[in-house]
Amino acid sequence: MAKKDWAAFPHPDKAFDYAGDKLAKAWGKLHAGDQEPFPDEKHVAALLKGNAKLGKDAGAIASQLQDAWRAFHRGDFQQAYEQGIALKALGASVAVKAGGIHATYLLDEEKARLSRYEELVRLAEDAVAALPGEANSHYRRAFAIGRLSQALSITKALAQGLAGKVRESLDRAIDLAPKHAEAQTAFGLYHAEIVGKVGGMLAKLTYGANAGDAEKHLKQALKLTPDSPIAWIEYGNGLLLLHGDKREDEVAEAWDKAANLKPRDAMEALDAGWAREQLE
Repeated sequence: MAKKDWAAFPHPDKAFDYAGDKLAKAWGKLHAGDQEPFPDEKHVAALLKGNAKLGKDAGAIASQLQDAWRAFHRGDFQQAYEQGIALKALGASVAVKAGGIHATYLLDEEKARLSRYEELVRLAEDAVAALPGEANSHYRRAFAIGRLSQALSITKALAQGLAGKVRESLDRAIDLAPKHAEAQTAFGLYHAEIVGKVGGMLAKLTYGANAGDAEKHLKQALKLTPDSPIAWIEYGNGLLLLHGDKREDEVAEAWDKAANLKPRDAMEALDAGWAREQLE
């Protein structure tokens, strides 16, 4: 992937540096949204059991994975992506998240963004094949296909059958991790985007999507992670898709909430910054 496709994170902050033991101590809050297990030696060893192709030295891999996540949280997205790729399926979660967040906010060229999302889908599919018991194997697949769908246009994505793949992966992620707030948010948007694009009747009959489930999942994410900017942003986006201007005050309130939350890492800083821009 070309260097030019990796614009630097524009808001570096010492608070986002989780060196040494800081990462483990902050992990619960940093990963409340995606329920990523802390990649210590014990967890990695469990994943390697019966998966010898992914590596042998659990301690070394755990250390490399933790470094990749440190890079992600401080905003070194290219480093996080490359370190994740080097660890094959074990690093797919951090690689897909780093590549996806960077593309969403910092990759302006449409063709490059589309290419990035296609690559992330491939990575996520490999992770599902290698580590099907991990909730984030399925969630990252849904995330990558969802971002690709938005880049293509929801109409094209529906025609290509991508909606079914997103739903399948989100169902599995939530089965494995019911408190996965990011998957709840994504499921809410799945319903909202389809209802917004094809209308309530067709959405329900063809895709099993409806406005009630959209709001239910989006509100569940807020309940699970009330301090997460993205949960509030996407709640606002969901209301906009479902109701247009009819609930614009609630949309503005949700974005205002996101804009004023204190970011804990680079991703949350980008999320909160996006919300501030919408309110200007």
